[in-house]
Amino acid sequence: MEKDASAPDPSRHRNGFSGVLYGEFTDTLNDGVRYSVSLTESALTIQRISSSPGRTKVVFNLSDCVGCRAYRGPDNVDIGAYFTAYFYPFKRRWMSAGVARQRVEQCFRVALVQDPLVNLREAERWAHAIRDASVLQAPRRDGVVYTELRRPCRTMILVNPHSGRGQALQLFTGHIQAMLTEASVSYTLVITEHQNHARELVRNADLSQWDALVIMSGDGLLFEVINGLMEREDWQQAIQTPLGILPGGSGNALAASIHNYSQLPPAWNEELLLSCGFMLCKGLVGSLDLVSVHLASRQRLFSFLSLAWGFVADVDIESEKYRHVGAIRFLMGTLVRLASLRVYQGRLAYLPAKEAPKPSKKNVKATHPTSTSRCSSFPCHLIPNVSPKKSSLTNCIGMNINQNSITNSSNVITNMSPQTQSNNMTTSLVDSLLPSLDQQVPENWTVVNEEDFVLVLAIYQSHLAEDLWTVPGAMADDGLIHLFYVTAGISRPALLRLFLAMEKGSHLACSCPHLVYEKVRALRLEPISQQGMITVDGEVVEYGPIQAQVHPGMAKLICG
Repeated sequence: MEKDASAPDPSRHRNGFSGVLYGEFTDTLNDGVRYSVSLTESALTIQRISSSPGRTKVVFNLSDCVGCRAYRGPDNVDIGAYFTAYFYPFKRRWMSAGVARQRVEQCFRVALVQDPLVNLREAERWAHAIRDASVLQAPRRDGVVYTELRRPCRTMILVNPHSGRGQALQLFTGHIQAMLTEASVSYTLVITEHQNHARELVRNADLSQWDALVIMSGDGLLFEVINGLMEREDWQQAIQTPLGILPGGSGNALAASIHNYSQLPPAWNEELLLSCGFMLCKGLVGSLDLVSVHLASRQRLFSFLSLAWGFVADVDIESEKYRHVGAIRFLMGTLVRLASLRVYQGRLAYLPAKEAPKPSKKNVKATHPTSTSRCSSFPCHLIPNVSPKKSSLTNCIGMNINQNSITNSSNVITNMSPQTQSNNMTTSLVDSLLPSLDQQVPENWTVVNEEDFVLVLAIYQSHLAEDLWTVPGAMADDGLIHLFYVTAGISRPALLRLFLAMEKGSHLACSCPHLVYEKVRALRLEPISQQGMITVDGEVVEYGPIQAQVHPGMAKLICG
């Protein structure tokens, strides 16, 4: 029976906060079922009130909570108010072994008195307390320094509707949209219309309007965004904008890597998407290494994932024709390329990690915006003659979405007219470890004697794809380029075994004599073979001499 509004407010006694917040509420569907609910700084405990022994108690960890909201009932007759908490705990999968995050909501009816406003205030008090406590309980890894997204967070979400199997937009509306609403994350949805649309947009956008840029696509769209940010005159500030990834493509290497860094059980497909969406809602921000890549034409790119030549690049690009089948396209491409295995001639050199200190983030210099030279103008203070014991690397230059489907907290934009900014002077990042491409590598570099390669892969994340755990020990900000190369002479079955072992991260234990793994800070590759492809973050770049250097912790990444 409901209490009269003139009676003392029971919440002052039973629902007071004394070490824990405690209350008794009814089930949303059955007023005859009551629950005692207690909130501590780390957990929400729910126990059904019953005269029978063996009462069931359920404990929800607040580190699994993304949000909580309070609201009135559906009609004016109901004097009660409600609050609903949203959790994504790890639970056993329905159809396979292991655990994955699954959505659970807990809803309670507050009807302490006859006054609906008093009940609503009590529901809001609980919702506010749960939200605040869950923010403090965001999962953090030991030894990792985090910042947090501004709350409320203003997020631009860029979606490539053609990525993967062309389902990125459907995946967003089906799995992520509701989660963002539950977490009170406001967003603007931008549908990219053509290649480099995202690059152009972020290069000229007013970034003060956004607290985070999130990509719902494959890795290629993030490549566009990062290079767009680095092409801005205010790149030093722009690249500090937190970046997020929601897997909607075929490879989804960065999404798989971020999930792995969180020390969580492996996840794929929609489970991986849910995990990355959860991290976005939690709002923890870590550091991300970027790699500066120089091409023979003096074009400069910035990479977050990989640089590949040979077998890996061939499979990545040639499997595009199988894009409609999703991630299995890489397996199909691998089998096709194994049938006609190629050997590439080239020269490879690298700076071992132990030979160089981590480059400083302060390596910048002032330049005029009109300057086009970004390679040969850098200081080359490490250019002694190459030791006679090592081969020389000289003369390398010659060698339409339905808007009604989006929540009120969001907007849909298919075209933006960004603002431009200009200054008289701008700054350029200096690659202090790299000589000019037309000069010899420094003496403290290692020059690989072999010239016949099946593949060269430089990777800076743990995963090359969702199911390829390439560098088990890598971290997003370890300041390293993880260099792999496979020399000629490896058999087709041996190469296939390497990639199958890579699914579990055990390929380095195969003791393959043709596989070499090195931790480096910089590298140079000079193809001799006239035919071939080089990819950077899965995108084809100019074929020819190429070199790269890592810049530790240069960007910001939403992670867990």
